[in-house]
Amino acid sequence: MITTVSNAVGRYGPNPKEVERFLKFAVVGVIGAIIDFGSFNLLRQPFLNLAEQGVFDRFANIFSGASLETASIALGIVTGISFVLALISNFMWNRYWTYPESRSKSKRLQMTQFAAVNAAGFLVRPPAFGYTHQYFGSMVERILPSLGTETAYWLGDNICLAVIVGVVMLWNFFVNRYWTYGDVDINNSPSTEGR
Repeated sequence: MITTVSNAVGRYGPNPKEVERFLKFAVVGVIGAIIDFGSFNLLRQPFLNLAEQGVFDRFANIFSGASLETASIALGIVTGISFVLALISNFMWNRYWTYPESRSKSKRLQMTQFAAVNAAGFLVRPPAFGYTHQYFGSMVERILPSLGTETAYWLGDNICLAVIVGVVMLWNFFVNRYWTYGDVDINNSPSTEGR
């Protein structure tokens, strides 16, 4: 199906193989998002409970000038964990499915490059989430007051995460395509060295 869509799009301009790679990258991204959101939502409440027990009080003192609450710190940590789990899945899928012809680089080098590209997203993501999730929660609570505060903030947390994931996904595709998987010819000349 992906090949059919890429060939149809390719008739009108873009390289069909690159369209196919982008579509595969997007499917991998959906798998990663399921892992990301699933692990985030599984860990969210336990980490909030730890925050209530004072586990993250030391971190709150470090960021006291930034007025971060321990709940925000806990959720920033959770979003970091869910990101790493999705990162591992995405690398494996992209190496073996999206860019199977990318073998001139060792797996270790590619994983290092992939992780470095994603590190920018990782470094931006937890603080961005920590500083903005309350805004999204209060926005949902204002728009849909019938949800109640807890549900509104849960939905707001997920909307915030979706916005951040979208921005990071665009960065990841373009930088990984031309750096991590730069050994793959635009027109699909396979390279099978260095498996």
